[in-house]
Amino acid sequence: MTTRRRRWPWVVAILLALVFTGIGIVIVPILTHVPQGESNQQAPDEEWPLEASATGDDGRERSIQIVSVEPGGTVDTSALAPGDRFVVSGTGYDPARGIYVAICAIPTEPTQKPGPCLGGVPDQEAVEVEDGTIQFAPSNWINDDWAWRLFGARSFDDRDSGTFTAYLEVPPTADENVDCREVACALYTRNDHTAANDRVQDVYIPLGFVG
Repeated sequence: MTTRRRRWPWVVAILLALVFTGIGIVIVPILTHVPQGESNQQAPDEEWPLEASATGDDGRERSIQIVSVEPGGTVDTSALAPGDRFVVSGTGYDPARGIYVAICAIPTEPTQKPGPCLGGVPDQEAVEVEDGTIQFAPSNWINDDWAWRLFGARSFDDRDSGTFTAYLEVPPTADENVDCREVACALYTRNDHTAANDRVQDVYIPLGFVG
């Protein structure tokens, strides 16, 4: 009995060390992140483009493209309706930082965070999803950190090239926060909550809505 009692403090100490180590891995990068600047995206030449690119203040060239879910199909980004689905592919992103991919109001200044966003930010509750499962949602969360992947984040397709794939389903185009029939909205990538005030990964494709 005495031996068992002596073991308990060590077990508790080890468990607490693991807990605090996990918290440190998650919290420290958020608290110590230094914003990298702006994305420097220029206004698109086309009214309704299907792709966009920008070279950020960090020197990385990022690009995104909207792709139809139907092989060989196209997406009419001028007249989207709730329930429409499309795929977003991106490359050049910084895999050290997670991103949200969502439909958000275009801010008046590039130094402002895009938003509000239709459907809000992605759900960050712990979920179990079978590998290879494709889930369409109003917004996607891409983050390669193993801790955040436990809470629903998708991983980058390739870290070296900063490539990702997101699967979007258009939600109702108006809610209590924003009405994309009344204000200009776009498909956006932006840093997730781990670097929320960093605008370097803000890249967008303008969208129009009919319903």
